[in-house]
Formats: sequence, C-alpha cells, structure tokens
Amino acid sequence: MSEFTRRQALRVFAALGASAAAAPILSACNNGRQQSSTLDLPPVKIGLVVPRSGVYKTIGDDQVNGFNLYLKLNDQKLGGRPVTLVTVDEGETAASGKAAVERLLKQEHVLALSGVASSETMVAIRDLVENAQTPLIGSNASPTTLQGVRYIWRTSFANDEPGKALGRYVADKVGDGSVALIAPDYQGGHDQVDGFLQTYGKDVAGQPVFTPFSPTPTTDFTSHLNKIKNSQAKAVVAFYAGAEAVAFVKQYRQVGLSLDLYAPGFLTEGALLRQEGDDARGIYTALNYSSDLDNEVNRRFASEYQKAYNSLPTTYATASYDAAGVLDKALTAAGAGELTSQGLNLAIGRIGSIDSPRGSWQFNQSRTPLQTWYLRQVRPDGAVLSNTVLSPLTTLG
Repeated sequence: MSEFTRRQALRVFAALGASAAAAPILSACNNGRQQSSTLDLPPVKIGLVVPRSGVYKTIGDDQVNGFNLYLKLNDQKLGGRPVTLVTVDEGETAASGKAAVERLLKQEHVLALSGVASSETMVAIRDLVENAQTPLIGSNASPTTLQGVRYIWRTSFANDEPGKALGRYVADKVGDGSVALIAPDYQGGHDQVDGFLQTYGKDVAGQPVFTPFSPTPTTDFTSHLNKIKNSQAKAVVAFYAGAEAVAFVKQYRQVGLSLDLYAPGFLTEGALLRQEGDDARGIYTALNYSSDLDNEVNRRFASEYQKAYNSLPTTYATASYDAAGVLDKALTAAGAGELTSQGLNLAIGRIGSIDSPRGSWQFNQSRTPLQTWYLRQVRPDGAVLSNTVLSPLTTLG
C-alpha cells in the first residue's frame, strides 16, 4: 500500500466515526477481551507529568493526547475502574519536574505515575519514585544511567537506541567517508551519540559537538553548522527535539548545507515537521513508530487520533497511549480486591506482550520495550510532507 493510499485510508476511517471507536482492537492491551465494566470497582487516581511549557511543550501535548485517547476509547476506565487523571507541568528543568512529581506523590497520593519527557527530570526523580514505591510508567525519557530500578518502567525506549538503530545504516551509506555528529549537552544527547558510535564503527569528522542545553537550550546553530560545512564530513547526524529541532533544521538549510542529514525521529516528529516545512524534505530518521505503519491496530489508532486532534499521532502519543494500556492490563490483572501501588507494580511485571500501534512489544529486564525500529524519510504526501517508512532497521531492547 502506498504512503498516499495509507493517508487516504486514515481519512476514511476517521469519517466512519463511532463505528471505529467501538472496535475492541483500539485498546492497546484488550486483545479482544471485555472490560470488567460490569463490576462496581472503586476509582483510581493516576498522575501525568508532562511539559506544559518550555522547549518540550509539543512533546507534552502529544503525551497528554495519547493517554486521554486511550481513556476516551475505554469509557474513561482502566481495568474497569473509573480514572481520575491529575496532570501537572513538568516544565523545562529537573527542579520543576521533581517538584511536579513530589506534588503528585505527597499531596495527590496517586496510585501510579506516567509521562516524563526530559531525561534530566527522570534522573532527578529516580530516588523519589523508588522510595515512594509508586510505579512510574514513563512515556518518553529513558536515560541509560537508569539501571537497577524496580518501580520505573518506560514504554518508549532506552535513550541510546535511536542512535544504535541508525549507526550501521549510516556507515553503509557513507562508505569510506566520515560523518559529523552534533547533539545537546545533557544526558539524553550523550546517550544518543554513544549509541550511534557503538554501531557506526568508523571515524567521525572531528569530535562530536555538544551544544549548551542548560540553563537555556541552544537555538542558534549557525557557527557549528558553518564549521561542519567546511569540514570533510560526507553526512551529518543530529540529535534534537522540540524547539531546538525546528531551529536546527531551518538553519541547516540557511547556511547552505546539502549533505544528507540523519537523526532520531524526534527531529521531524509531529508538529515540528509542520513548522520546519520544506527545509525538512529528504531528512532520514530512525524511530520506533510512524503513523503510516500498516497494521490493524495502528490504522484504527491513527484514525481515531486524527479525528480527535486533527493531526497524525507521534511516537510520544503512542508511548503514552501504550502507558495507559499497560496500566489497564495491570489493573485488570490486579483484580477487584484491595489495591496498592506495590501490588500494581507486581502486576505490571506479569502483563506480557502489548498489542500496540507500533507493533507487538514487551518489557525486557531493564523495564524498556523489546521492539522494532524503522527507517523513515521526509517525503511529499499529496500537498504536505510526512515521515514515510522505508524499511525496518533492527530490533532492540
């Protein structure tokens, strides 16, 4: 099925309205089972920590949308229990993210947490969450330093995996040439570069460039890009998201760089691609999801998401949708008896595979997904540009 045909199909599904919403396949974890809605179970309170301001606000918006869509398609229930969802602003710093989590744990007394966009926040809240013995099903940030945790799960990926997925492919494409690497100077950026170097296995053009992130993320990349332009690099590999990604892509074209640009999919994901416009054309990315993946779960999910939010879903929305699905499945397994955060955490460890829009996946021993990664390229889709899947790259996790 062509990309254009897939997009047309999504519009047709969206036009079908409630008939698609009624299908049980929309639940990431239902697998055709019936919700225990006939039981009069007490409600649960879930905390959602996402950026509602700052450089990663677009990621936070998608995380909120994904979680809320799952609730909408499941009668606002998880495991047959009515849900009170308390959403707080992660902000842009580790301090603001930690304060948001403290509020949810100490004032709201939530049963479980989800969300978290920034790796800096995840590092800052690790001990807080572990000591509280409250499960966190993170839907984006997953630094490689997050080892040995019991209560922190991630439905996204380990931070070095997008780079790992790209490395071998880029090595084959550049042949005897070298690449220039550029990324933000914080844990997530270093993880991405380290992952890429593990599978790239060749020399790079100079040392990787790490642009300042704290206290203010870099948005002027001109001097760095001009140095790359005058180097011996045959291609560029970049690791940016949010507002940084838009600035980087636009300035990449403004300085006249024509080298192939490779990146984790965050560089052109969701609303960012619309802001980048034609400057993003031709960029290659690696990601664990694309809205044009041709499977039944994704066709219906993407249709419902487009109908609800007038945009196609992103990896952030999908991971958040799956986080709600993990909680749904775990709460169902926990049953109708007394429910505690510790008991819920044990149930999460027993849920098995998740039937997701990205394809079926399951948690590995590190509490991150074992999943497929895809090569995408920004190409025309009718009158707009989209991230078109070209082929699977690898399986990681």
